[in-house]
Amino acid sequence: MTTPARKPFLAMTTLLLGMSLAVVTLSGCSHFRSKPITNADELYDKAKKDLDGGDYANSIQNFQLLEARFPFSNVTRQAQLDLMYAYYENGDKENLLDQADQFIRENPTHPRVDYAYYMKGLANFDRDRNFLERWFRVDLTKRPPVDSRTSFQAFQTLVQRFPNSQYAADARQRMIFLRNRLAAYEVYVARYYVKRGAYVAALNRSKYAIENYDGAPVIKEALEISRDAYAKLGMKDLSEKSAAVLAQNFPNAK
Repeated sequence: MTTPARKPFLAMTTLLLGMSLAVVTLSGCSHFRSKPITNADELYDKAKKDLDGGDYANSIQNFQLLEARFPFSNVTRQAQLDLMYAYYENGDKENLLDQADQFIRENPTHPRVDYAYYMKGLANFDRDRNFLERWFRVDLTKRPPVDSRTSFQAFQTLVQRFPNSQYAADARQRMIFLRNRLAAYEVYVARYYVKRGAYVAALNRSKYAIENYDGAPVIKEALEISRDAYAKLGMKDLSEKSAAVLAQNFPNAK
């Protein structure tokens, strides 16, 4: 049986023992806590793991941290390229364009600068038509194709400067689509001018489409607009020439 005189001593012993266990527990937790990353390779591996796992927000944060902490490391240039893809998958096209432009500006002779041009073209290619417009099937020919021109130029630079690039084939296919898109807008505007009776303006638009986008599906309509506009302006010879070109290239045209 414990005497009253020993109770304070036991209470103090219990308190000290509890504190000791707490210290041991905290020490154990700190032992299993992840160590801070102190070099560029480890930080890159972490960011790349997040990227491959689809955690784009964290991969962006870690790639940005790598670029800030280790700007001259060997893996930083690769991280800048990976960051473009992370921005793309995260839907952050503005930062992607900024990153691509910066990389091209600072690394014009880098062996993978073709990828920067490709991603720049891809960003503007996707910006030309958002999700809602695809869902409601908006007619893009009625919208000024600013992003399409920028995208086409980026892909064109890639194909011309790096014809053997692994991205060149895809870029060429996208350029065909963009070229048709640009031609369609010119014909849409020409059609608008015809309705307003502005035949000279309509001729300028149709002529531009014919000269710059030969082979596009809308060239048939561009030739028809030229034929009819010349006729409306009383230029019979030019109207007949346009009709002859139209008949030669599109035998089934009216």
